[in-house]
Amino acid sequence: MNKGTIFLQLLEKSSLTIVLFIIITKIQGFKYIFQKENYKLKDLLVISLIFTALAILGTYNGIDVQGSLANTRIIAIVSGGVLFGPLVGITSGIISGFHRYIIDTGGVTAFPCFISSIFAGILSGFVYQKISNRYKWVYGIVCGVISESFSMFLIYLLSRPHNIAIVIIRKIYIPMIVGQISIGLLISIVDAIKKEKEEVAAMQSKLALDIANKTLPYFRSINEESLKKICKIIKDEINSDAVSITDRDEVLAYVGVGEEAFKFPHTEISNITRCSIRENSILNIQVKKEESSISEKVNLKTAMIIPLTDSQGVVGTLKIYYTKKYDMSHSKKSLAIGLSQIISTLMEISKIEKIEKEKKKSEIKALQRQNTITSFIRINPDKARKLIINLSTYMRYNLEVNDNLIDINKELEQVKAYVEIEKARFGDKLTVLYDIDENIDAKIPSLTIQPLVENAIIHGIRKNGGCGTVIIGVKKEDGYTRVWVENDGITIDLDIIKKVYSGEMPGNKIGLYNVHLRLKLIYGQGLNIYRLEPGTKIEFYI
Repeated sequence: MNKGTIFLQLLEKSSLTIVLFIIITKIQGFKYIFQKENYKLKDLLVISLIFTALAILGTYNGIDVQGSLANTRIIAIVSGGVLFGPLVGITSGIISGFHRYIIDTGGVTAFPCFISSIFAGILSGFVYQKISNRYKWVYGIVCGVISESFSMFLIYLLSRPHNIAIVIIRKIYIPMIVGQISIGLLISIVDAIKKEKEEVAAMQSKLALDIANKTLPYFRSINEESLKKICKIIKDEINSDAVSITDRDEVLAYVGVGEEAFKFPHTEISNITRCSIRENSILNIQVKKEESSISEKVNLKTAMIIPLTDSQGVVGTLKIYYTKKYDMSHSKKSLAIGLSQIISTLMEISKIEKIEKEKKKSEIKALQRQNTITSFIRINPDKARKLIINLSTYMRYNLEVNDNLIDINKELEQVKAYVEIEKARFGDKLTVLYDIDENIDAKIPSLTIQPLVENAIIHGIRKNGGCGTVIIGVKKEDGYTRVWVENDGITIDLDIIKKVYSGEMPGNKIGLYNVHLRLKLIYGQGLNIYRLEPGTKIEFYI
């Protein structure tokens, strides 16, 4: 068999290796591993098995030349090592080299091939750590040439009879050296797979930004209608069958197949959604049987549940549905995760804007307290002077208010100043008691307690004929600080409590709802409102 024939046959064997590798990279699970930037140990073990199998196949597929095997084993070993590092190169080198030895124990080139396989794994692993990605294919070919040259040197040095070893080297050296070009092709295939991932990622990023631009106006005022429009935009852009957004307890909006099943308000989220929220983890769900469904309400086969988070933790989920069994590709998952991050950010911004708007309303309301003093300036100057001191304390506090949480003692100073102003209006009819622990160390949102005290006095005491008692309490309890305001006047209507909790308070009534909303936005839990006989008690926990 001459050199030309050996070369053509080796070219055929190399082509088989390349085709098999291309087929492997088309399998979704393997493709996902190859596209990673950072590999875990289990990833490297899987890759090691792939290149070991290709190397062993190269041995089995070898060409008999004077009792030796001209093969493509080194191509697989070097490609694995240069692409994925020492673990892959050395593992495939040792296993495939040992395999080469045991299938031809005592053969002319068995032991030299065993040693050269290990050398190829070590050399390619070393090259992986020293080179840049740009010229990896060139270094891979060079590494293959060096490894095959080392193999020929060992055959010359160790194989016996010596004259047969020389004949083998003359016949196979050039064809096997030229065959190392296949290493460059294998490396180029993996580079193309990685580039494909980058191109898909770029397209998905553009799509996510397009969705963000289209949904941005609806985050200015988040409500059921705006959330439905956000869901519809996402559904249309990613070609899913349905999309929903939830909070921690209820479905806030659902658009798509089976929409009529979610038209009623306060639909509770599923147990699997609660699991995603509790564990703050993305869940991919697919039915096991074609006739079953992942939802009791709608015939859905595939779902992805992605938690939505803000600075306080998980606040809800984005859910994407399909009516067919659908294996979510890596790009689809990446897009969904990107969307959830964008939505989380926009919701956080919306929350901050809402807090700022509500705080300004409180400040405007606070400025109106000046009217209380007007009459005292004329009829009781001394009383007016005391009230002006209280008002200056009250107003100074309001002017110092910012977006940060403040010391609760500072808030209480403002509350006491406000109480003195109100007592001037009611006289002896109004009694205010303080049940406050000493050395309270807690931070709260500004203008939180005063509106509750105002509500107790205006709606509880004044409606009771202007006579009654208000209790303001602050206590440490089990790692929390409990704050409450209680009065023995008129008991709050159940209808008002329901409107506060449901967010249906009229825009001109900003008292209780203002505080409840701000606390809920910041802490996730607002006010607890209790009807007493007589009176009302309102509390919250920090």
